[in-house]
Amino acid sequence: MNQSFILWSAVLCAWLSGAAWAELPAQPEAASGFAPRQAAHGRLYMAVTANPLATDAAVEILHAGGTAADAAIAAQLVLNLVEPQSSGLGGGGFLLYHDAREQRLRAYDGRETAPAAARPERFIGTDGKPLPFQEAAVGGRSVGVPGLPALLDLVYRNHGRTLWPRLFAPALRLAIEGFPLSPRLHKLLAEDRFLRDDPSARRLYYDADGHPKPVGTIIINRAYGFTLLALAQHGTRYFYEGPIAQDIAEAVRMSAGNPGDLTEADLAGYKVIEREPVCGERLGGHRVCGMPPPSSGGLAVLQILTFVETAPVPPPLSLDGVHRFAEAGRLAYADRARYLADPAFENVPVSALLDSAYLAARAQLIRPEFSMGRAIAGEVSDRQVRGEDAPAELPATTHLAIVDAEGNAVSLTSSIEAAFGSRIMVRGFLLNNQLTDFSFRPEADGKPVANRVEPGKRPLSSMSPTIVYDRSGRITAVLGSPGGSRIINYVAKTLWAMLARDLSPAEAAALPHFGSRNGPTELERGTAVAALQPQLERLGHEVKVDDMTSGLSVILRTGDIWVGAADPRREGAARGE
Repeated sequence: MNQSFILWSAVLCAWLSGAAWAELPAQPEAASGFAPRQAAHGRLYMAVTANPLATDAAVEILHAGGTAADAAIAAQLVLNLVEPQSSGLGGGGFLLYHDAREQRLRAYDGRETAPAAARPERFIGTDGKPLPFQEAAVGGRSVGVPGLPALLDLVYRNHGRTLWPRLFAPALRLAIEGFPLSPRLHKLLAEDRFLRDDPSARRLYYDADGHPKPVGTIIINRAYGFTLLALAQHGTRYFYEGPIAQDIAEAVRMSAGNPGDLTEADLAGYKVIEREPVCGERLGGHRVCGMPPPSSGGLAVLQILTFVETAPVPPPLSLDGVHRFAEAGRLAYADRARYLADPAFENVPVSALLDSAYLAARAQLIRPEFSMGRAIAGEVSDRQVRGEDAPAELPATTHLAIVDAEGNAVSLTSSIEAAFGSRIMVRGFLLNNQLTDFSFRPEADGKPVANRVEPGKRPLSSMSPTIVYDRSGRITAVLGSPGGSRIINYVAKTLWAMLARDLSPAEAAALPHFGSRNGPTELERGTAVAALQPQLERLGHEVKVDDMTSGLSVILRTGDIWVGAADPRREGAARGE
């Protein structure tokens, strides 16, 4: 059958079944604040994403009999459009897929890669010092080879069922008819100093004077619509080898003031890697599974949960609970800074770092009467000498969690790194600045840093898509969050709250944030936990009270019912049937 006919038939069917923009749900949340989200319940399926329009796209596909993979693709394509600051075709992601028929969990690495021309000194200035973050991030120098299109393509080929062009229809409908600019996106547009310098982004989001268009303005992104049509008809190789690849490489090379070296050959050579998930029994025998390196999420979450439950498990918001969780974070983040990186370039000792004797010895460093201050990495016998360095990893990311009627599940965290990425727009989507997730310093104390820049390497990440199983092997929970390097703490705390303290998904997502990334103990501003600052300081904690805008998407099985909840700090939504 003619491919064009298939494409347009699918799009037309979706268009006729979809709502016009005037009927779309409102998006009431601003960039900060706390608006309770209603939990959703369903026996057949559940979808939780960072935006109501993306959740609607997932449900549209699930209702028509699509798999969790199909629904995730449709939702992700909408997220690129309605929250362009967070993720999209110009970025990458990590995806866990539970295959119900095979009873198998698969981990897909769609992380960006450094260009072939990249060198360890990429982010060192002429004065020999690391560049200021924004100087490194804005422009072509920070752009890695996008992995998200190839990730969605591989997951579809392995787990999809719905006609490929049909998955593009919800996003295409919104791109052509438009969607209302949300308060959150408006505030982020106003706060950003660089995006309006890109001509395409300026026309799309700003008025003639450079002010963001008012909340509720209908944003029509025809350029993204044409990109979707091309990928729906020709597949994602068109992204990596055709005119889109040419435009990406040219935009990176021609970036004013901060050009990069990404080439068409770099794009053509990109590959998604299927990896073995990192799993361990925690919190009463649950099997907690996450992503392996180059994500640090799976390993660090398991470490933190081990340290937290090595004792009578305290209530999360108690002084003892916050103290212990912060100390656990110090230990995990210390190991992360020394050992974790792309396993194709470094021998990452995952098994040694999760060894029960090693973890038990590390847990003994947590004292109830005082804080350790700053932890040092543990010693494992992997025979490599490494310097320690923690890269900047900013919180502009997204997460979606989906379970379908057959019991398949997706946990996908995707990102373009900082808000609006490199601030380079190509064909309606923004390019990432993920190379700034590498350590800027190639050496520390005369020793090589594991996460240094190297050609073809994937930068370290904190993204923590997670799927949890009960003792019988049934899915218990599907979750994850954006939040930069704080993601690990957000996910570990949510698991602790649900699995050890029996909080509902909505209660766990709304729980005040706290933790440490081996620096200050961080407490969420404006919440009850901030009142613990004086008591923590008496235990020796250096305390920082700050906004902590997570974006948790959580699904929990309760009997035969799926319960879904979105983080009240953002504009997400859960829907099920």
